[in-house]
Amino acid sequence: MAQGGGPGCLERNDWICGEYLRTRSQELLDATLQHVGITVVSVLLGLLVAFPLALLARHRRGVAGPVLGLTTVLYTVPSLAMFALLTPVFGVSPSVVVTGLVLYSLTILVRNILAGLDGVPAEVREAARGMGYGPARLLFEVELPLALPALVAGVRIATVSTVAMTTIGSVVGYGGLGNLIASGMEGFFKAEVLTASVLCVVLALVADLLLLGLQRLLTPWTRAGSGGRRVRRGAAVAKAVG
Repeated sequence: MAQGGGPGCLERNDWICGEYLRTRSQELLDATLQHVGITVVSVLLGLLVAFPLALLARHRRGVAGPVLGLTTVLYTVPSLAMFALLTPVFGVSPSVVVTGLVLYSLTILVRNILAGLDGVPAEVREAARGMGYGPARLLFEVELPLALPALVAGVRIATVSTVAMTTIGSVVGYGGLGNLIASGMEGFFKAEVLTASVLCVVLALVADLLLLGLQRLLTPWTRAGSGGRRVRRGAAVAKAVG
C-alpha cells in the first residue's frame, strides 16, 4: 500500500514502479548477471570458432564459399527452432542457449575477420616477408593489428546481437532478463516487462560503448582526419613490421 493509504504502484500494475525495483532488486541482479554471463561466453566462444574458420577460408579459397554459406544458413535458422534442435543434444541447460548464440555469431565474425585480413596492404606483407617474418609471426604481429578495426567492428555487432538474442533463451529457462520479460508478459506484469526490457537496452548500449572505447584505444590511427590517419596508419605499419 502507498503511504497515503491508497494502492501502491504494484497493486495498480503501473509500468514504472519504484516499489518493484526495491522489492525485486536481487531478482533483477541475478537475471542481469546471467544475461551478461551468457553473452560474454557466447561471444568469446564465437571468436574462438570464427578465427580458425576465417583463416581456413582465407588460405583455401575453395573452402571459403562453403564456410561462408554454412554460417549464413545457420544465421537464417529461427532462434526457437535452433534451441529446439539443440535441446536433445545438450538437454535443458545454458549450453543450449550458448551454442545457439555461438552459431549465430559466426556469420558476422567470420566475414569481418576475413574483411580485416584481406584489407592489409600487399606491400606491407611483402615488406614483412622480406624482413624474415614467417607465416605465424606475419599473422599475429602484422596482419592482425592492422585488421583490428574490422575485427572489433564485427565483435561489436555480434555482441549487441547476442545481448538481444539471449532473451529468447527464456524458452529453456536460461534467457537472463528474457526470463523476466517472458514471465511478465504471461501475467501482464507491466513493471517487470518494462524494467527487464530497459535493462536489455542498457546492456547492449554499455557493451557497444565499451567495445568502441577498446577499438579506439587499440587503433589510434582511425581517430585522426584523412591526413593524420595516413600518418598514424603509416606509423602503425612501420611499428608492425619494424
